[in-house]
Amino acid sequence: MYFLLIGIAALALKYLEIGPVATWSWFIVLSPFVLAVVWWWYADASGYTKKKEIEKMEQRKQDRIDKQRDAMGMLSAKKRKK
Repeated sequence: MYFLLIGIAALALKYLEIGPVATWSWFIVLSPFVLAVVWWWYADASGYTKKKEIEKMEQRKQDRIDKQRDAMGMLSAKKRKK
């Protein structure tokens, strides 16, 4: 995501000819987009994306369980103190 934001900012600066970015080559200005594609490929290939998705689902599941236990008055003393 950061590569995309940097790429969009550099693209806007290059197009509007603002600052030193106006003199940079298009190769340098467009390189953050290439890096974003490489990162997404790596994240998918390595399982990073799937791992984060599973962690998010497990957290949502645990939050639902805790909410139900709290509603029934069964939340552990450790969690009540927080």
